[in-house]
This record gives sequence, C-alpha cells and structure tokens, in this order.
Amino acid sequence: MTPLALARRYMEVVFSGGNADDLRPLLTDDFTFQGPLYDFASAEQYVAAMASDPLHDASYRILREFSDDDAACLVYEFTKPGVTTTMAQVFEVREGRVAKVLLLFDSAAFR
Repeated sequence: MTPLALARRYMEVVFSGGNADDLRPLLTDDFTFQGPLYDFASAEQYVAAMASDPLHDASYRILREFSDDDAACLVYEFTKPGVTTTMAQVFEVREGRVAKVLLLFDSAAFR
C-alpha cells in the first residue's frame, strides 16, 4: 500500500467509530503519535486509547493530500458537534505500515 493509501485507510478506521483493533495491522510495533492534546509511545497505547474513546459523531473532509516514498500528509476539515477546524496529519511509513503520526491543529477550537 502506498503511503497515501495507507493514510487514507487509517483515517477511515479512526473516523468509523468502529473497532479500534482494526488499526493495529496498519501500525508498526514502535508506532508513535504526537499531537497537541495527546502523545502515545506505542501502537498498543494508541489503539487502547482509541478503543476507550472512539470518535463518535465526528467527520472529516480532505482538503489537500501530499505524499512521497515514505510519508503522506493529509490536510482536512475536522467536524464534530460544536467544533469545526482545519487539521493536518503527517504519516511516516516504514515497510508498508504507519510508524509515526504527527497531528497538527489549533487546540483553541476545543476550548
């Protein structure tokens, strides 16, 4: 799977509000996530957090997407009740899996 296809699949799973365990095959064992509100140091930590607090009533609309051989970037409009904001995620890919996600957005939208 290309980095861009992998990033799109990741977003589908995260925003489905369904089974967070579906994320695990997409992530490397040493996966990390860094964002303005949360950081996770492993795939297990991240999947457990997503399972305990799935995104319900949230959606996204991709505005732009970019990729190269080992990374993809999605810029999108995130919407949930009471919040609409622009976000960007950079996905670093290694051996066909997501190794790192960097999530960027202005956290003031959530206050």
